[in-house]
Amino acid sequence: MQLPRPALVLFIADLALALAAWWLAFWLRFNLDVPEEFVQLAQASSSWCVFAYGAGFAFARVYRQVWIYTGLPELRQLVVGIALGGILTAAGILMLRLPAFPRSVLLLQPLIALVLMGAARAVLRTLDERRLVLKHGKPVLILGMLQEASDALRALKGSAQWQPVGILSPQPAEVGRSLQSVRVWGTPAETARIAQSLAVQALLVASPPGAPGRREMLLQAADAGLALLTLPRPDEWLKGDGAAVPRRLELEDLLGRDPVQLDVASLSGLLSGQTVLVTGAGGSIGSELCRQVARFGVRRLVCADISEFAIYQLEQELRAAHPQMQGMYYTANVREPERLLAIANKHCPAVVFHAAAYKHVPLMEELNEIEALRTNVAGTWHAARAAGVCGAGRFVMISTDKAVNPTNVMGASKRLAELMVQSAAQGFPGTHYVSVRFGNVLGSSGSVVPLFTRQIAAGGPVTVTHPDIVRYFMTIAEAAQLVLQAGSMGRSGQIFVLDMGEPVKIIELARMMIRLSGKTELEIPISYTGLRPGEKLFEELLANDETSVATPHPKLRIAKTSRQALTDAKAVLQWIADADPEPEDRALRAWLRTLVPEYVLR
Repeated sequence: MQLPRPALVLFIADLALALAAWWLAFWLRFNLDVPEEFVQLAQASSSWCVFAYGAGFAFARVYRQVWIYTGLPELRQLVVGIALGGILTAAGILMLRLPAFPRSVLLLQPLIALVLMGAARAVLRTLDERRLVLKHGKPVLILGMLQEASDALRALKGSAQWQPVGILSPQPAEVGRSLQSVRVWGTPAETARIAQSLAVQALLVASPPGAPGRREMLLQAADAGLALLTLPRPDEWLKGDGAAVPRRLELEDLLGRDPVQLDVASLSGLLSGQTVLVTGAGGSIGSELCRQVARFGVRRLVCADISEFAIYQLEQELRAAHPQMQGMYYTANVREPERLLAIANKHCPAVVFHAAAYKHVPLMEELNEIEALRTNVAGTWHAARAAGVCGAGRFVMISTDKAVNPTNVMGASKRLAELMVQSAAQGFPGTHYVSVRFGNVLGSSGSVVPLFTRQIAAGGPVTVTHPDIVRYFMTIAEAAQLVLQAGSMGRSGQIFVLDMGEPVKIIELARMMIRLSGKTELEIPISYTGLRPGEKLFEELLANDETSVATPHPKLRIAKTSRQALTDAKAVLQWIADADPEPEDRALRAWLRTLVPEYVLR
């Protein structure tokens, strides 16, 4: 057994402690006065004791563990090693048949050895942790209940960077108690006072995403001007992004979205070894869909987007991340049916994800209404038809919560796109068509997050349209993963609704982002600009005449509506094709309302 130097030193020390335990056992057996003949007996048998314990430790692999992080698993291995050493020692003594050997020594010696070796490890670990704290540790408060703080304290054990000096618990009954010698000083409402008294400048959030009141606790803590930290998520550990080293809290952490649990088996069956086509592949949702699809080992990924620069960036990223995957990158417009059909027929995709769309409400509400119809409605039909003609197994259209009881042209166009997909499902029964409806995604193009980031960097003000406006939010990765999952489920023509969690006030989002930047609202003011054209105070996930039913996945539901699919999709396409490039706004909206009765004109 070849050991590194630290383990070899510990091995020699343990053998010395085993030998010391051997003599202590004799000493205790004879009431601190060992007769001369038994001293000679102990000397004669001590070499066998050392050998037996060395063999026991080797068999139990005690020294594969790093002693400085000794915990219960390491102690269990040590107990096994000592037990094996004690058994081998007893077996050897009995086989040697030493005359008048005191057998109580064989019972006492392993117990004494366990005490000595366990105490040695505890002392060494304590000294090492104190050395790290005195040399490098910065004081940090931990936010969370005792059970949550316990996990954080374990993660920080041996940290050279952070020294936990206190806990803030949302449970008043826990105030004044201690955990691993770290005291609970107060509640989150007292963060500023406690941080000042302990000279702390950082707060580690141990409370998990989705915990009741977590967002309010974080806002209270942020008011104290502390740097907010959290432990990395499990997916970050898997990527090797710093193990358990605390990192800065991000906006996704504040919103408290739980990780998505995917049905990997069904998705692998759907995507692995297949050809997949993604339209709008250069956009925020489309590009994330491409990343997620590539993870499942597709044979060929066909990416289409109208933006040359976006498709170039995607090509560079995917070629570097998945060199074994065959990627095809097209500059193509979904409003050109011949181009889409040619691409689909050339590659015969098994699955088509349609993410190409215009989605910015104010831009599509004024001056660009006909463009929303040409891309969101006609473009969706062209993509859906191409999937059916080339024999694709599945077609998934990305919809939006703004399609529910729409008050703007963009939302109404997406609701009409959902109906066009249902019509395609009737016309191409060999292809499985679904739509997936969800709200805002953090960091997507056109969302408030990049806007707020730029405004904060410029020193403000941060502009919010209305103090009461609320929106649903999820991360781009979560949205893309659930879109993939929905694509493997349900019946053709169904509309899936994602679980968006609790809605977030935009004013609260702005405050969180300001505080995460290390600023206050006195430094970065917030101003109100008023609702923009077509904008609602709140979004909905189901229309007035819709209900939803559960699916096997906890974050996916199916919208049930009494509305039937369009009876004449070709007439819709013809109206859009014949429309004037600058149509009269009132006529366009009136026509749109005949097809989407829930569309509310404002």
